[in-house]
Amino acid sequence: MTGAEVLDAARAALLTVARVSPPLMMIGTVVGMLVFPFQVLTQIHEQTLIYVLKIIATFLTLLIALPFMLDLTHRQFVRTVAQIMASAN
Repeated sequence: MTGAEVLDAARAALLTVARVSPPLMMIGTVVGMLVFPFQVLTQIHEQTLIYVLKIIATFLTLLIALPFMLDLTHRQFVRTVAQIMASAN
């Protein structure tokens, strides 16, 4: 593979990561923003509360978004293998 092909493959991989990760990060952020006012209003300052809720929300989001995430990563894997095989010939 030439340098340009490697850069294109790296760019495509980074774009795939940028498209796969936001659902999980956004849910964690939203849950944190929703729990924080509740903690302030009730004066419950338990640190594990926010982490447990974030873990549960992230897990549920992962279950829902997993087909989308797997499809994107599988297509990226197939493209990368095809580029490697084409450059090997």
